[in-house]
Amino acid sequence: MAFKKFTASVRQLEPDPRYNSRLVSKFINCLMWQGKKSTAQRIFYGAMDQIADKIKDKSPFEVFEGAINNVKPAVEVRSKRVGGANYQVPMPVKSQRQQSLAIRWILEATRGKGGKPMADRLATEFMAAFRREGDAMTTRENVHRMADANKAFAHFAW
Repeated sequence: MAFKKFTASVRQLEPDPRYNSRLVSKFINCLMWQGKKSTAQRIFYGAMDQIADKIKDKSPFEVFEGAINNVKPAVEVRSKRVGGANYQVPMPVKSQRQQSLAIRWILEATRGKGGKPMADRLATEFMAAFRREGDAMTTRENVHRMADANKAFAHFAW
């Protein structure tokens, strides 16, 4: 059964214990299902440990941050009704929405795969996104491609 998920707002979000980062806390909250935060933390930190084992020259936090930054979209299409017709209008994405979309796309990509433990899939997706490949990057490229294809309607963005 699917639950509507709300995450803590930025103002009341406490930094995580290991990396002292609000971004990590936000990611763990989005990863969490049914209030099981300790399980979400175990999965996330397990993925970070795997990244530390596989990538020696960078810290796992750098890889995580780089993956999130690489997946963030710059533009997206929004539906706008003009004169009885709906147009897909490309619009710039605000920074808060960029972050949430990046987190959501990485989690969708990891949950879409199967056969391995979640920590393994998460580590794989982080490393792929850090190298600008993988399913989350594909989603981002598709969003950018849609915005580019509809740039003729950019004059409707007001």
